[in-house]
Amino acid sequence: MDNEIKTRVLTSSHIFLKKASTVREVAKIMGCSKSTVHKDFTERLPKIDPGLYEKVKELLNFNKQIRHIRGGEATRRKYELEKI
Repeated sequence: MDNEIKTRVLTSSHIFLKKASTVREVAKIMGCSKSTVHKDFTERLPKIDPGLYEKVKELLNFNKQIRHIRGGEATRRKYELEKI
């Protein structure tokens, strides 16, 4: 695996864990697509650092569990702004 890819995977993983952010937010920070970030987390990271992968996987699962709540909040804010 290319050294540049390894660096990107590790950097994005650390950002993801440090800020407890979403894949979309990490992709925006890293300047790549969310598909790339997700592939980095699920396919490349286990080969590079299995310990770090376990931590990232936990946060990915947490984000998946609460995504319906985040979506509902975003919709609520949208309609509140339209009223103003």
